[in-house]
Amino acid sequence: MTETILGSEPAIRLTVFLGVLAAMALWEIAAPRRRRDIPRVIRWTNNIALVVIDTAILRLTFPILAVGLAVTAEDRGWGLFNTVEVPFWAAVLVSMLLLDIAIYLQHVMFHAIPALWRLHRMHHVDLEFDATTGLRFHPIEILISMVFKLAVVAALGPPAVAVLLFEVILNATALFHHANISLPPSVDRWLRWIIVTPDMHRVHHSVDPRETNSNYGFNLPWWDRLLGTYVAQPAKGHTGMEIGIEQFRTTRDLWIDRMLVQPIRGPASGYALDMSGNSEPQSEQALDSQSDKTNIPDTEEKD
Repeated sequence: MTETILGSEPAIRLTVFLGVLAAMALWEIAAPRRRRDIPRVIRWTNNIALVVIDTAILRLTFPILAVGLAVTAEDRGWGLFNTVEVPFWAAVLVSMLLLDIAIYLQHVMFHAIPALWRLHRMHHVDLEFDATTGLRFHPIEILISMVFKLAVVAALGPPAVAVLLFEVILNATALFHHANISLPPSVDRWLRWIIVTPDMHRVHHSVDPRETNSNYGFNLPWWDRLLGTYVAQPAKGHTGMEIGIEQFRTTRDLWIDRMLVQPIRGPASGYALDMSGNSEPQSEQALDSQSDKTNIPDTEEKD
């Protein structure tokens, strides 16, 4: 059974990815949380094109990825779970929990170190928040993240099935918690004790640096609550808050050419350990034509 699942890894990952993306897109149309002001064709084509580039670079750069390394580690006895006798189900469960907190800590690191923040901020520059926002990461960030993940897998020696399940769930939840979908408040209130919800993660995409540097969790919300990085709601409410970062506020910044060179544009302000005291990071608006600007309504509605 395990061999069959691992042998079908590409098909499983692609099927789940396309299925969840389609489901979130339909849900966003049927019950959007926030009004859409930027044409979907601009954001979706560029965000999805970035996924294609990221995937190609990743496949060309690494001869083996996380699931393959888990199989190799098992064959060669590498890592904690290949040297310690534990029930298979326990190894799977604990591995998935440890992988999740590792991704949380990696996310914190990308917000705390200026050089890494330059790469990661491209994810935050999206001026709207929907399922495709969960796809846009700089190729160099993807490569660094894979090195980190491979190191964790080599150290843990998790069952290959655990790594595959974790990665499939991670991709699905990234699409879910970035989706512009409306959940009843009571459902969101209880659901966010179990998984990261769109309302919880949307706070992380606020233009306010205090909110940007919070709610780092991808799958599980527990690490933010336990480690003091949890913010329940944005100060201006979910329909009044601004999405993005102050430095890049034009629709031109949403195109893939600008996204790829963004790490070398402007200062690395707004990261978690920024002690400059400047409450409003320097803006690059002066570098762009006024006609590029996106007029996002700033309401004061509280949610």
